[in-house]
Amino acid sequence: MTARRFLRRCGWALAGMLAMAAHGAHAAWPSDKVIRIVVPFAAGGSTDLIARKVAEGLGGKLGANVIVENRPGAGGTVGTEYVARQPADGYTILMGSVSTQGSAACIYSKLPYDPIKDFTPLTVVATIPNVLVVNQSVPARSLREFVALLKQDPSAYSFASNGQGTSNHLAAELFKSTAGVSMVHVPYRGSGPALIDLVGGQVSMMMDVVMTSYPYIQDGKIRALAVTSPARSPMLPDVPTVAESGYPGYEAMVWFGMLAPAGLPEAIRKPLTQSLVEVLHGPVLKPYLEQQGAQVSDVAGPAFSAMIKDEVAKWCKVADKAGIHLD
Repeated sequence: MTARRFLRRCGWALAGMLAMAAHGAHAAWPSDKVIRIVVPFAAGGSTDLIARKVAEGLGGKLGANVIVENRPGAGGTVGTEYVARQPADGYTILMGSVSTQGSAACIYSKLPYDPIKDFTPLTVVATIPNVLVVNQSVPARSLREFVALLKQDPSAYSFASNGQGTSNHLAAELFKSTAGVSMVHVPYRGSGPALIDLVGGQVSMMMDVVMTSYPYIQDGKIRALAVTSPARSPMLPDVPTVAESGYPGYEAMVWFGMLAPAGLPEAIRKPLTQSLVEVLHGPVLKPYLEQQGAQVSDVAGPAFSAMIKDEVAKWCKVADKAGIHLD
């Protein structure tokens, strides 16, 4: 055997070994490498709490070390961009939301990521309705009565939000447009201070997720007039929907979903998605989410991708009509 032939065969053998090693590494997912669920919001919020429950269940399902990493900033866009730039290897997952994947593209003129092209949608985690709540000094006992008050004297009423361009701000703007009313917008830095001022009477109304408003409603500190889901919330069965209150077609849901960077191999995407779905519908997470007023979703894969496209289109119309744009 000539030296050249020997070297050629060695090269073939080495290439084969490398291919086998790569295949083995790919097939071994998940390895002992840590899987990170990135939450683009601060610790302690609803997105963070749900993500930690998911991480616990996913770790047990996969026999892997799954942790939550908070990367807050700029309405969730900092952490979301971070995930978009990570390797598509199944070890970095985003806990996205209607804000990061839906409305952000509509309100930020220079969004540093594409909510559709830069991600591999895995599964929607849960959906949560907003509830339209008013302080006790507002005389309205129904949504129709509240709309009548707004039409009589729009300047006398205001609404709070978690901040300019947030999902509950857009939900309120959609309601204003649908009902043909106007109110003064008062943005806050989160739902906590907004709810405090709503209870105190500094603002008249707020769209807020059921899970955070529920204790105040139960204590009689604020009054629920309608929920924004297609059907009534099991937590507030006596509160009608906005649609059944005279505004058919109105819907403004908050949702959370798991996404990976774009280009995630199918051999990883499929088992990862399946594991997430099993955890979400399992005996621990599903009851936990339902207790918070959330509903586990069956939307996954291509259906999730289509949902994101629809959400972007929907909220961009609202933002454009309301003139909501941030630099």
